[in-house]
Amino acid sequence: MKKLLLIGVAIATFSFTACQEEAAKKVDEEKVAEASERDAQQAKFPTMEFEEKEHDFGNVEEGDVVEHVFKFTNNGDAPLIITDAKASCGCTVPSYPKNEPIAAGETGEMTVKFNTRGKPNQQMKQVRITANTESGREAIRIKAFVNPKGGNKATGSPVQ
Repeated sequence: MKKLLLIGVAIATFSFTACQEEAAKKVDEEKVAEASERDAQQAKFPTMEFEEKEHDFGNVEEGDVVEHVFKFTNNGDAPLIITDAKASCGCTVPSYPKNEPIAAGETGEMTVKFNTRGKPNQQMKQVRITANTESGREAIRIKAFVNPKGGNKATGSPVQ
């Protein structure tokens, strides 16, 4: 019984060793070179550098729709692709070049509209951007003081 078990282990060991040698022979050197080049390309990332990451609208009237254009540059080594941009509130809407490559060294724009209706007093909103940058996430902000409709601009209290 022990001999049978020993013979079985020897055959299994021989089989595994033979398979490994066959697999090594099947490796195509050309494909290895292609994979190395592809991996080197993937190490290159675009960047998304904004002229400003925050914009202050100052004092605005409730009910106004204000907008600002955020300009950015791709200072990275690969084309920049923005796949998504979401605001922290439904009152803020970003517009951007979705899924359009922005070449290294080129500039782009993201317009952010803010609807002040129903948003009295100090407001700060953030737009989270998903792109193929190294971190995968970028962010910009807007802020404003919204003067309430029918209220005192200085205090926000109703006019008497």
